[in-house]
Amino acid sequence: MEFSVVVPTLNGRRQLVGCLDALRERLPTVETIVVNGPSTDGTSGMLHERPDVDVLVEIADRNINVARNAGLEIASGEVVVLLDQGHRIEDGWAAAIERGVDGETDAVTGPTHRPIRGGITTEARERRTIAGREVTYFNGGNVALTREAIDDLDGFDEYLETGGARDVAHRLAGQERTVSWQPGMGVRKSIETDGGDGDDPRMVSPGSVFLGDEAHQRWGLKYRSLAYRLAKNYGPRPTVLRRLAGHTAVDGVASVRGVLEGGVTPTAWIGGGSAVSANTLIGLKDGLRARVSDRTPRRNPYGISGRHDRAVEQYDWR
Repeated sequence: MEFSVVVPTLNGRRQLVGCLDALRERLPTVETIVVNGPSTDGTSGMLHERPDVDVLVEIADRNINVARNAGLEIASGEVVVLLDQGHRIEDGWAAAIERGVDGETDAVTGPTHRPIRGGITTEARERRTIAGREVTYFNGGNVALTREAIDDLDGFDEYLETGGARDVAHRLAGQERTVSWQPGMGVRKSIETDGGDGDDPRMVSPGSVFLGDEAHQRWGLKYRSLAYRLAKNYGPRPTVLRRLAGHTAVDGVASVRGVLEGGVTPTAWIGGGSAVSANTLIGLKDGLRARVSDRTPRRNPYGISGRHDRAVEQYDWR
């Protein structure tokens, strides 16, 4: 089986070097595509000097899903793997992908090992049943997709600045496609990275609290993305509002605790709540509009086929 590896990168030169070194060590002949953009840390020059990079795509967008689509569009493999710049593949990674694909699955994913004080932690498989669909989530920085699935999904939804991988999980479930969890498809997160989930390092964790304009923007992104993908994939169902309310309640408790403990001012808390409310409404509106725009099972009006101007420069050494 031939597959391609797409590595989106943005101002992560040190982490990217470790990622590419691990690929070269274990898979010296795999087609490797790096989508860079718009980095300002010398990443481009470094990549021009690496013989193990087959294609370098320079883009102007800072959206991770634009970068993913730019790589998916030109990859030649029958299976395409998306790998986070801060991930290093482990022994058995490629064999696990082959086992998953040989099992006639449409997507294959595995665990991410994250370094913590005194050891490492490993994520478990995450599943949810939503409106009768069995949704298997995956790390957007460690997933293999068959070409057929990529084409039927039309790639990732570029409206989303975060949450693109979870949106794909919903759409795979909507098409009754399967996601295989392979424990051997493990990656180790670089110590230098800041704790992102392979989807967007700016994502707010559930334990975060409202604090400052940057945090407000992150909360806004999170809830706009959540509302958009739920509305787009499931329509105006009561379950959409229930899930939004549930997320808001969990995060709201964490933020109230921050106020009571003195770590967050009431003004900052109110500002965060306003960001959540406004962006939730925007996400719901835009998600319902997207659902009407693309009534097909792919549910992706902003996918690969939607534009052909992602690349500013492309260097193809294949």
